[in-house]
Amino acid sequence: MEITLGTFLALGAILFGIGAIGFLVRRNVLIQLMSIELMLNAVNVVLVAVNRYHPDNHAGQIFAFFVIAVAAAEAAVGLAIVIGLFRLKKSVSAADANLMKH
Repeated sequence: MEITLGTFLALGAILFGIGAIGFLVRRNVLIQLMSIELMLNAVNVVLVAVNRYHPDNHAGQIFAFFVIAVAAAEAAVGLAIVIGLFRLKKSVSAADANLMKH
């Protein structure tokens, strides 16, 4: 059985869907950050898969590296915000993050 581009696209769509549902349903900020990472990795799967089937251009792999760098920066900033939220509210709920305005 040969793995086709459609298989990779389906995998990316499933991973992205799981990440989107996890972000929208859960109220825990850590789970939401992990869901965002899952969505970014789903995009990376699609970028590298498309690049595999069009080997003359390496733009997909280069763009995937930039997505990885953005994901690392997002994780660092997001975790710093979560630590600040936990120190103030003793909770990592998204509902408590709204209370930080006051």
